[in-house]
Amino acid sequence: MPIEKWSDTVVVAHLADDPQFTEDLLGVEDSTAGGKSDVVLDFAAVHFVNSSNLARLLKLRKQMLAAERRMILCSITTQVWGTFLVTGLDKVFEFSDNVPIALATLQIA
Repeated sequence: MPIEKWSDTVVVAHLADDPQFTEDLLGVEDSTAGGKSDVVLDFAAVHFVNSSNLARLLKLRKQMLAAERRMILCSITTQVWGTFLVTGLDKVFEFSDNVPIALATLQIA
């Protein structure tokens, strides 16, 4: 999974399906440990998320909130979106249609 440093304050992570998904999120946690970067998580290649994936996302969200940074999830497939809806996490995370729109959202704010 490539983690792109899009700018000094924005990191874009292109996530993959499990088992790589967990490692990808650990890489994002490591790259944002200083608390100075907003994160865009690209779910275009993710077709399934399980409970441990959701727990890892919530942990990363908590870390980002503590650092007063934003995390945007984008390019969510229909199946993964269904998981977010059923769990109520569609109201917890910030979503965008794709990476360019997510980046523009961060630039505007």
